Amino acid sequence: MDQISDNKNTDDSWIENISIKQALQKLSSREKLILTLRFFEGKTQMEVADEIGISQAQVSRLEKSALSHMRKYI
Repeated sequence: MDQISDNKNTDDSWIENISIKQALQKLSSREKLILTLRFFEGKTQMEVADEIGISQAQVSRLEKSALSHMRKYI
């Protein structure tokens, strides 16, 4: 009865993390790199484009495609 609730580490969030990791493994290395830089390192599309040597528009298209692929696996 005297327990502290932990909303951060629920079973649902644990399952979501596993699902995201598995979905990331299904992507190409370029898609993984773009999503890692964008969402885990917090870089902008322009920063990612400069880092990997493509245009911001290409980053946008690849990011959109990668997220679409991930949705299929989650």
